[in-house]
Amino acid sequence: MNNPTQLIDAFGRVHDYLRISLTERCNLRCFYCMPEEGLPLKDKTHFMTTDEIITIAKTFIALGVKKIRLTGGEPLICKDAHNIIQQLGKLDAELAITTNGVLIDQFIDTFKIAGIHSVNVSLDSLSEEKQNRISRRNYFERVLKNIYLLIEHGFHVKINVVVLRDLNTNELIDFVELSKNHKVHLRFIEFMPFDGNKWDWSKGFGYKEMMDIFSAHYGSSEIIKHSDKPHDTAKCYSIKNYKGTFGVISSVTNPFCSTCNRIRLTADGKMKNCLFSNNETDLLSPLRQELNITTLIINSILSKKAERGGMKQFDKIPNTSEITKNRSMVSIGG
Repeated sequence: MNNPTQLIDAFGRVHDYLRISLTERCNLRCFYCMPEEGLPLKDKTHFMTTDEIITIAKTFIALGVKKIRLTGGEPLICKDAHNIIQQLGKLDAELAITTNGVLIDQFIDTFKIAGIHSVNVSLDSLSEEKQNRISRRNYFERVLKNIYLLIEHGFHVKINVVVLRDLNTNELIDFVELSKNHKVHLRFIEFMPFDGNKWDWSKGFGYKEMMDIFSAHYGSSEIIKHSDKPHDTAKCYSIKNYKGTFGVISSVTNPFCSTCNRIRLTADGKMKNCLFSNNETDLLSPLRQELNITTLIINSILSKKAERGGMKQFDKIPNTSEITKNRSMVSIGG
């Protein structure tokens, strides 16, 4: 018999990991995440307040959620970010965050107070010119400095790299070399399709291609395969005698849907039971009407598809015009 305080879908997957987007806004304009024209501005009443974020988070925790990750947009530009982080840190769930790294130096103490130990930072190139071109902003030095600041303060740092053919594929080894002397985890992410990012798999670079590059450079005998933990999104490795690790998130060519335990809550209070699904459950409106949202959450999980929101293999599809309409990544929350 299922535990009534667990969120279990029709395929037996227990969902205990909630990703909360604090804002759709961002101080970068990475082309794979945000449409070139940006997002239409919405009145602030469309978005969750601090109290509503905490209330919804508590509801999910009562339903068995054990981990919460804050995302955006860029979560640290949220006006009440310090307060939200500290309040969520008091709840009975592990707290983590994904950020573009620009404002990290202003949040080190807040992270510590909230009990955050793991921070994911997005960085797609170690070339200043290239990173600024990808992000359409000039924050490269600041982000790199903040990554080292996190390491200095003892945080577990994961660096998220979206791998794009003929753009940063020649930097894969340079990124792995960061793990030689630093206990960081590099996460190479396949280019995923979202509204407005002009996705085309010809720009993508798959898991096998990445591993071929690593094997050719280091030799297969020097690459150590780590045992995958339950619900891991990345296939993890390290180079012999290196302090850190690296992994590949193969959402396009080799998805991990069978062990998915993730739930997403958008900044405007919509629940998404799958990153790639265009189905959403409005939690904010009924909450404001003082209705119980627990049944809505349970039913949303029960309606989850077996794989990628019910869509086909992405790498067999030419471009986004043949993929179910979804939000842009910036408005979903990473």
